[in-house]
Amino acid sequence: MRALGPVLGDAWRLALPYFRSEEKWAARGLLLLIITLNLSLVGAHVVLNYWNGAFFDSLQNKNWELFMQLLFSYRTGDAGFMPGFVPIVAIYIPIAIYRTYLRQLLQIRWRRWLTDHLLTDWLSDRAYYTISLTADPAGAGTDNPDQRIAEDLRKYVEDTLRLGLGLLSNIVSLFNFALILWTLSGTVTLLGITIPGYMLWVAILYAAFGSVLTHYVGRPLAALSFQQERFEADFRFSLVRLRENTEGVALYSGETAEKAGLAHRFASVFLNYRAIMQRQKLLNAMIAGYEQAASIFPFVVASPRYFSGAIQLGGLTRTAGAFNSVQGSLSWFIDSYADLASWRATVARLANFQRAIDVARGLADQGARLRPGSGDGIAAADLSLALPDGTPLLAHSGMLFPKGQSTAISGRSGTGKSTLFRAIAGIWPYGRGSVERPPGRYLFLPQRPYIPLGTLRHALTYPSANSSFGDDAVRQALADAGLAPLSAHLDDDQPWAQRLSGGEQQRLAIARALLLRPDWLFMDEATANLDPEAESELYAKLRQQLSDTTIISIAHRPAVAALHDTAQVFRRSPGQPGTLEPLTKRAAE
Repeated sequence: MRALGPVLGDAWRLALPYFRSEEKWAARGLLLLIITLNLSLVGAHVVLNYWNGAFFDSLQNKNWELFMQLLFSYRTGDAGFMPGFVPIVAIYIPIAIYRTYLRQLLQIRWRRWLTDHLLTDWLSDRAYYTISLTADPAGAGTDNPDQRIAEDLRKYVEDTLRLGLGLLSNIVSLFNFALILWTLSGTVTLLGITIPGYMLWVAILYAAFGSVLTHYVGRPLAALSFQQERFEADFRFSLVRLRENTEGVALYSGETAEKAGLAHRFASVFLNYRAIMQRQKLLNAMIAGYEQAASIFPFVVASPRYFSGAIQLGGLTRTAGAFNSVQGSLSWFIDSYADLASWRATVARLANFQRAIDVARGLADQGARLRPGSGDGIAAADLSLALPDGTPLLAHSGMLFPKGQSTAISGRSGTGKSTLFRAIAGIWPYGRGSVERPPGRYLFLPQRPYIPLGTLRHALTYPSANSSFGDDAVRQALADAGLAPLSAHLDDDQPWAQRLSGGEQQRLAIARALLLRPDWLFMDEATANLDPEAESELYAKLRQQLSDTTIISIAHRPAVAALHDTAQVFRRSPGQPGTLEPLTKRAAE
């Protein structure tokens, strides 16, 4: 495979932290035990090779007593000690069982640790949010993080252990059986040249030929596997999006458009998979022919020595068995090529995702600086903001939101009002300057509320724990927000983001604010889905229940501005930085 070095480097960087972690001794102990069991199985195969020769010799010599000893007990004598088949199998089976069991145990422990730490990295410094702001047409590191965490991590751990242990076992098996094959092969004279251990050289040449041919046929599989994972994830994400927006699709009668979009995405899955099938067909044809030839090839090559009487039937079967073990070990690359291609794609996706997280976390220190301020209000100094593509939104601006004075902010869509809120929240990495915030609790309500999975109580108290508020307080908050009928369903675990209408979701967010009682409340069109009368009622309820809370609202309706103490407007020309200006009473009218 091309560029194998960087792939191995990425795989090593993904694996090393676990074996240096707080679980390192358990991890290393399990790995060492698994390796020991794997090597024990290799040793069992070596013993079986010797047993195989003695067993077939007993058949050729029609030695009934030796035949029974080699089946059920053991053989002793000048030829040395040889355990019988039953004792060998009695030891072999438990080793094989616990090798698999312990590998699965290490696998799930390793996956648990990796999942926990990748989730921590992804959620730290709001990397998950920063990654979502950047467009990555190639999907090199930012597409479908859910798949990378859930599916790619699982495949990485499984395949790394399976392929790594398989490679180690085959290397040890190669050295053991190469020595046996060298001993059994004798010599052959070819063109006047005497070649010792000729069967070993034949096995090496046979495997080398197959490996080169396999690489030539199968090398496109790595790129195809990478693309397949991406296309599958895109298709699955589209289905999830449809499930989460069923009402909108139904109201638009968008079934035909959705079907076309899903069909288009599945077409990518289909076409790429067909390309994998075609390449896999060529690879399988080569491998099948190679393996079938390997089953008879050693008997053909070793048969002259058998027919000449140099070796008996047992020697022939031992030679063929050793030959197959050697060429099988050398052919590990051939047999595992498709799995290696898939593993390489998985490593690339995880490594790119980790790099994207690292870049995103590196941006955490960029953007406007949040600094502790006085209790007089929120003050911005020399504040500049831009979109991820560099489009300026604000340049060297200063502003003040006094404590205790509610403010409404209006302006054309896309001018940068929501981005200003993000900068005040401290989550926008594209900018500079500083924002001084007085101490206190801050709550930001976006236009589309976030409704987490779980019970209605959890959705209402989020991000606090369910137990942070008593039943009476929770029910009162729902009633004040106009959702009193939902009080009977507080502990129902339902998909509330789908069950509640847009207006009900915004009411739930208002109920959350009434319950959490922040010192500063930022509302980004947080009541836009409500009628003007309901909007006025909710603002009145907020002013009544949260008299000590300073409310800053983004809104387009003039009626909303009238519900605040002051109003400001965000003005910006295309491609130019904007300004936040006081809105005069005449302009408001």
